[in-house]
Amino acid sequence: MIRYLAKNTLAVMALASVISGVARADDSQELAKQLANPLAALISVPFQGNYNSGIGPLEDGEQVLVNVQPVIPITLNDDWNLISRTVLPVVSQQDIFPGAGEQFGLGNTVQSLFFSPNQTIDGWTLGAGPVFYLPTRTDDLLGPEKWGTGPTAVALWQGSGWSVGMLANHIWSVAGAENDPDINATFLQPFLSYTTQDSWTFALNTESTYDWENEDWSVPLNGTVSKLLNLGGQPVSLVGGVRYWAVSPEDKGPEGWGARFGVTFLFPK
Repeated sequence: MIRYLAKNTLAVMALASVISGVARADDSQELAKQLANPLAALISVPFQGNYNSGIGPLEDGEQVLVNVQPVIPITLNDDWNLISRTVLPVVSQQDIFPGAGEQFGLGNTVQSLFFSPNQTIDGWTLGAGPVFYLPTRTDDLLGPEKWGTGPTAVALWQGSGWSVGMLANHIWSVAGAENDPDINATFLQPFLSYTTQDSWTFALNTESTYDWENEDWSVPLNGTVSKLLNLGGQPVSLVGGVRYWAVSPEDKGPEGWGARFGVTFLFPK
């Protein structure tokens, strides 16, 4: 009898371990899917790195740009959330035009606030609100000394591991240095991603900007692979990939191939 009980206890423990592993895998996949949702009720702190080259009229300029992008959801009531999304660039660049030399420091901050219902509708999540452009630059060549504002919105559908959507904003400058160029720009970020059961995410997007002042497009295409890990109890997503500049302002913007890399720290509620 003792041998029978011990044998069956071990079987139950093994089954529980398998079930627990499946549950952890499901939780991990769900967390990875939330990370693909800009409006998820999930605190995250991404450090997104980008390498760009071929900058300037001689196409010998280089730039490494790390966007610090904390996303903080705030529960307003039973029906609505407010999602704060900040993009603060840390930039290192050189030779972006002849005689420019090297610059390192902060760029200008883009602060978005999305009001979003906390219930999805047939898999769709929607959000909209204001966006603000803040002159946090530490060097004249890291952005214009301008204050700006405008509208922003996100529409996202998720199902069966897929995430499909669009983030957009438009910013007009409203104050700042008269000698710096005005801002009148539309940003469009369509995205598509697939998350596997073992928490790998394969993603494609473009982060296109149309400058209405100069009538110029900037269109980088990004392809990335990310993996959600648990490091000492801390969920962390690691990402790597490539980018290609399909269109950029002549004699100003990056050209050809670049790279994307980064790490995101997640803090589930």
